Amino acid sequence: MSGAVSTHLSAVANFGFLAIRCMIGFVMVAHGYNHIFGGGKIKGTAGWFASLGMKPGIFHAWTASLTELAVGIMLLLGIGTPLAATGTIGIMLVALITNHLKNGFFIFRPGEGYEYVLTIIVVALGIGCVGAGNWSLDHAFGWFASNSTLNLILTVAPGVLGAAGLLVTFWRPEKKQ
Repeated sequence: MSGAVSTHLSAVANFGFLAIRCMIGFVMVAHGYNHIFGGGKIKGTAGWFASLGMKPGIFHAWTASLTELAVGIMLLLGIGTPLAATGTIGIMLVALITNHLKNGFFIFRPGEGYEYVLTIIVVALGIGCVGAGNWSLDHAFGWFASNSTLNLILTVAPGVLGAAGLLVTFWRPEKKQ
């Protein structure tokens, strides 16, 4: 593919881009929805975030949940794909560092390991760099050329810098005795 939005992708490649994008989009929407309306609702999510050291918990519960909903919808539609990918990366990096990294690799370990969030991060990186494919609003509007350096920058930099800034500013885990 060239720097321009490709019109030469096969139907199979476009189906693959759509399937991957929609799966990650669905996961992100489901997470955001669950944080707001599931289990302990937003209040329970806020308490959980606060217990991880993300203070104030209610602010981070709303910010994370609304971001998950927004980036999920963007991925499902294939609009602003590198920006949706960077939001996904940022959310999952914070989850990786605040909750999952200390529990080892496997998700089935106590406290849940990081295999799941790391997979989401890497898939989001791929989606953001490669683009949404021809079956997307990005393609329809001629936005975000596939396989471009700009996509790489827009996908990685804001997600990593945003997560780092959020952690430095707000993450205050309790010291273990």
